[in-house]
Amino acid sequence: MNKKTVRDIDLKNKRVLMRVDFNVPMADGKVTDDKRIRAALPTIQYCLDQGAAVLLASHLGRPKGGSDPEFSLRAAAEVLSSLLARPVKMAPDCVGPEVEAMAKELKPGEVIMLENTRFHKGEEKNDLELAKQMAALGDVYVNDAFGSAHRAHSSTEGVARFLPAVSGFLMEQELEYLGKAVANPEHPYIAILGGAKISDKILVVETLAAKCDRLIIGGGMANTFLAAKGLNMQDSLVEAESIETAKSLLGKLGDKLVLPVDAVIADKFDADANTQIIDVDKIPAGWRMLDVGPKTVEIYKSTLKGAKLIVWNGPGGRVQKCRSLPKAHLRWQNSSRSPAR
Repeated sequence: MNKKTVRDIDLKNKRVLMRVDFNVPMADGKVTDDKRIRAALPTIQYCLDQGAAVLLASHLGRPKGGSDPEFSLRAAAEVLSSLLARPVKMAPDCVGPEVEAMAKELKPGEVIMLENTRFHKGEEKNDLELAKQMAALGDVYVNDAFGSAHRAHSSTEGVARFLPAVSGFLMEQELEYLGKAVANPEHPYIAILGGAKISDKILVVETLAAKCDRLIIGGGMANTFLAAKGLNMQDSLVEAESIETAKSLLGKLGDKLVLPVDAVIADKFDADANTQIIDVDKIPAGWRMLDVGPKTVEIYKSTLKGAKLIVWNGPGGRVQKCRSLPKAHLRWQNSSRSPAR
């Protein structure tokens, strides 16, 4: 990979501002899956071993209207502290005088978890003033948040304008996997895309579609494609502003796209929701699609059979939110939590 990594810079006595992906699942104020936190450990530990102090920045969820305890990164900091076997200080914000004072006092080997970057509306707008304030906390910037790197936000693209910027080990690894998939992929080559928004991944869809043999669409993104085909998705998550984009992609890609034919649906997005499995063109009023059904699982299995290369990015569904679901669907959803490969 022809990108600079943490190995290529002197970290001794430096304050490292590191963008990580601690957008982890939570329940009752506790982290329920620490996979993403563990994935960042090699880069964090390397920086500490090299004599650096580390300030970690991440978003969590989609908070609205500023600071919200429900979306605090404090629980993630507690998990990280346990994994590192050292204290992780929790900052009250990701910028501001108090945070700046904490950063200045930070000594080599110490770690600070900055508060949720999305508590500031400027984060998702790539507000450069916000980025500049974050950059002032560190001497170098390390991006190890592959899952957020496609977004031009203040804590990703913005900060890199003001500090020497390199990638972490997780970012390096993911770029190497992706590089193989883009530059010289083996065939049959199948891509799987999940997640909620087409708008976040238009370029990803177009780039993968140009290289792969089939493109499986799951997650909330599938709802928008199905709506673009004229299906009534009822209360399902649909990105209305991307319907026309989805129609265009359907026209361009045709049979290369593999979409769900049946679904796990629920009458609400909650742990005690009622659920059923139904064809995607028969979703009743007041119900929403949360995952694919058994017929779709079989189609996906058939599509993947014999593949030499599979690239998967984004969650395939949200069935863990509902009760009494078939194990096959739980296996699909759980496996969809893995990073892109």
